[in-house]
Amino acid sequence: MAKMTYREAVRDAMREAMRADPLVFLMGEDVGKYGGAFAVSHGLLEEFGPQRIRDTPLSESTFVGAGIGAALGGMRPIVEIMTINFSLLALDQIVNNAATLRHMSGGQLGVPLVIRMATGGGRQLAAQHSHSLEGWYAHIPGIKVATPATVADARGLLLAALQEPDPVILFEHATLYSQEGESEDETPMQFGRAALRRPGKDVSLITYGGALGKTMNAATQLAEQGVEAEVIDLRSLRPLDTETIFASLAHTHRAVIIEEAWKSGGFAAEVSARIMEGAFDALDAPVARVCGAEVPMPYAQPLERAALPQPEDIVKAVQELI
Repeated sequence: MAKMTYREAVRDAMREAMRADPLVFLMGEDVGKYGGAFAVSHGLLEEFGPQRIRDTPLSESTFVGAGIGAALGGMRPIVEIMTINFSLLALDQIVNNAATLRHMSGGQLGVPLVIRMATGGGRQLAAQHSHSLEGWYAHIPGIKVATPATVADARGLLLAALQEPDPVILFEHATLYSQEGESEDETPMQFGRAALRRPGKDVSLITYGGALGKTMNAATQLAEQGVEAEVIDLRSLRPLDTETIFASLAHTHRAVIIEEAWKSGGFAAEVSARIMEGAFDALDAPVARVCGAEVPMPYAQPLERAALPQPEDIVKAVQELI
């Protein structure tokens, strides 16, 4: 294992993939000379040149469409969209083309496309740069949705995405880029396998992405109060590892789902419904959700903090259950 930051783990995975396969290339806004909006691609232009590290115009629908075309032509494109909010400008390409072409062609066409984008709040960048819309994409058949929350997962899930025959979207929470951790120098991970981040017996805390750190913090606080919380990191939203969720509930009998997205129509509601359908008899209390406030993300730091789930909010939700 090697110690590195989250951004370095993503860069390391891209470098490894491009060294191993000349069909892999990166394209997006400022990924070349500037080194990426979050410095993820820093240094790759010097190693691989402008044909494989391609700066694009500020036109998401255009360069995502170009990535789809390259994938259809046999290439292995990695497309970087600066933030999740900007991905909405490419929604037609992602939903109506990338996700559907294998089905609509009767299996004749595949789109082995990887789309990376920053998601989430906590950086005082206000409403047009800070929302968590991963659940929207998890709604769509034909794509896989991954939410790496650790350094090891940032590397492993990207390498796994580059093995897939169909589109994969990786949501990289922007507050994680400077996080340090151990990166496994091994094979790609598998989608649809959640991770047990902390064992416990009293309540299952189910989360993903940027909310994992706050959830682990809350679990530590709860342990000081005599409550042993089990923490499940979903890792991927589509496919969703319901087996791990149900196995956790079989011995904790309570569930709190934590995500930054809005509660109304959020992915936490999907997880809650899966629990109701598949593990209702295991529950000793209703499923609880801790989600973002139903407002566009504020700019002011105290308001932004209030709009995002915090460890104290998770602790309070567990206390109310127990």
